[in-house]
Amino acid sequence: MIWLTWRQHRRQLLYTALALLALAALMVPTGLRMHDSFEDSGLADCLDVLGTEVLVSGGADTCDALRRQFTGEFNSLTMVAILFMVLPLLVGLFLGAPLVSRELEHGTHRLVWTQGVSRRRWALTKLGLLGAVTIPLAVAYALGVTWWFGPMAANGTGRLAYGFFDVQGVAPVGYTLFALALGTFAGTVTRRVMPAMALTLGGFVAVRLFVELVLRPHYLPAEELSYSTTGGEWLNPAAASWVYDSGVRNADGELVSTGLIGCPPHDPECLDRGGVEPGSVNWQLYQPGDRFWPFQFIETGVFLALTALLCYLAVRRIRRLS
Repeated sequence: MIWLTWRQHRRQLLYTALALLALAALMVPTGLRMHDSFEDSGLADCLDVLGTEVLVSGGADTCDALRRQFTGEFNSLTMVAILFMVLPLLVGLFLGAPLVSRELEHGTHRLVWTQGVSRRRWALTKLGLLGAVTIPLAVAYALGVTWWFGPMAANGTGRLAYGFFDVQGVAPVGYTLFALALGTFAGTVTRRVMPAMALTLGGFVAVRLFVELVLRPHYLPAEELSYSTTGGEWLNPAAASWVYDSGVRNADGELVSTGLIGCPPHDPECLDRGGVEPGSVNWQLYQPGDRFWPFQFIETGVFLALTALLCYLAVRRIRRLS
């Protein structure tokens, strides 16, 4: 049974491996160039000096020039993140969706089920083999992209930011397994390859958007920060916080501006120029940057739970197919 499953899907697995090799051919040279520039320009040392505290003294970003230089040089590569975010979906489309639907569409499932192989064993063998091959590929992809994106994430954007969080850490492994299970389940519902791929595409995008926009911001309670507009302190870009909202609040706690103000301690006219009354404070609602890994494990757990549910439903449907 294992040999048969391998024979049926070895071409798709080969194409997947080749796609990862092609991706590596892009990532390695550009990643080395980014890491070298990040270190040689002094940006890495500058951000290390700032530390990870949310606020820093000075009222200005001391690494601003270096950060802008690095961003200007490599900003175009951030568009590659879109490609990285799509890769788990491709596993669902080209490995998961045809897994059962192709057999049902061509009628070959009837031959297999009359050869002494139970439907349950047939389904678990197929899912198990593809899952066993997909996991190391997904881990390699996640590790590679985490290394590649490291300098960009450290350059003030932060690993919790949309687009950066989704392609780093362990979450991509959860996305990939979910896509594989979703494609398999879709195949048992539609019984045809193309409709199964369409259902996988729509389901994957819908679930990812729901988790990213609705669930993720509430994994842990957000923190609030208030600090003086004239205290000579400013937000630390190296803290990599995920900011939900920010602005200036007056003495009554009302949000009077969506922009932050940093005035020198001995410049009383600064607040007037900013249109803010005395006693106002800068305010932000945010998730600290050091919550990256807790958020990663929570989100991965969500998608692994969905994966287990879809696998159970897929096997159950297979056992009832005629």
